[in-house]
Amino acid sequence: MEIWDHFRHFVASVADWFTTSAHWTGSGGIPELLWRQAELSLAVVIGAVVVGGGIGLVLGHTGRGGLVAVNAANAARAVPSLALLTLFAIVPWISLKWGGFLAAFLALVVLAIPPILTNTYVGMREVDAEVRDAAKAMGLTGGQVLRTVELPLATPFLMAGIRTASIEVVATSTLAAYVSYTDLGTPVISGLNTNNTVEAFAGAILVALLAAFVALGLGILQRVMTPEPLRRKVPAGLGASTRPEAMAPA
Repeated sequence: MEIWDHFRHFVASVADWFTTSAHWTGSGGIPELLWRQAELSLAVVIGAVVVGGGIGLVLGHTGRGGLVAVNAANAARAVPSLALLTLFAIVPWISLKWGGFLAAFLALVVLAIPPILTNTYVGMREVDAEVRDAAKAMGLTGGQVLRTVELPLATPFLMAGIRTASIEVVATSTLAAYVSYTDLGTPVISGLNTNNTVEAFAGAILVALLAAFVALGLGILQRVMTPEPLRRKVPAGLGASTRPEAMAPA
C-alpha cells in the first residue's frame, strides 16, 4: 500500500506540474520550449537531408564508393552525441553562438546523417537496373533518370531514413540543455540536477509526446509520398537496418 500511495502521489504531483499556469507562460513555458525544440530538430533534419541525402543520391546513382561512405556514416553512430556536445561546449565561438544552438545543431547533424545517407543509398541501389536501362533507352539523361525514375522509386527508403533520423533527433535534442540551449530538455536536465523527479518526468513526457507526433506525422507523409504500386511492397517504417542484404550494390 505504501508503494501504491507513493505512486498516486507522484502522478498527482506530475498532474499539478502540468496544470500550473507558470509552466505555460513566458520564455520558460511549455509552448516556447516546444517551439525551440521543434525549431532545432527541423533545422538538424534539413541539414542532414541536404548532406546525407545528397551524398546518398549521388553515390546510389553512380554506384561508386557507396559502401565506404555508408559504413563511415554508420561508424559515426558510435560517437555519443553528449561527447560531441561536450567537445563543442569547450570551443567558445561554437558554444556561445546563438545561445547554444550551433553546438547542438552540429552534434545532432552527425547523429542524423547516417540513417538518411544509408537509406537513401540503399533505396537508389534497389531500383531495378532494367528500369534504369529502359529510361536511358528512351533518351533520358543521367539527371533525368535520377529525378524522374530513381528518386521516386527510392522515396520509401528515403522517407524511412528521414523518419528514423527525426525521431532520434527529437529524443536526443534534450541534451542541448547541457550547452545552455533552452528546449524541452531544460526541465529534464534541471529536474535531474536538483533531484526533482516530477519536473524531470514531466519534461520526459513532453519529449515522448513530441517524438510520437513526429513519428506519426512522418509515417503518414511517407505513405502519401510513396508511389501507389510500392505501398504494399515496402511497409511503412522500413529502414535500411531491416534490410542488411540490400547493402549489396546492384
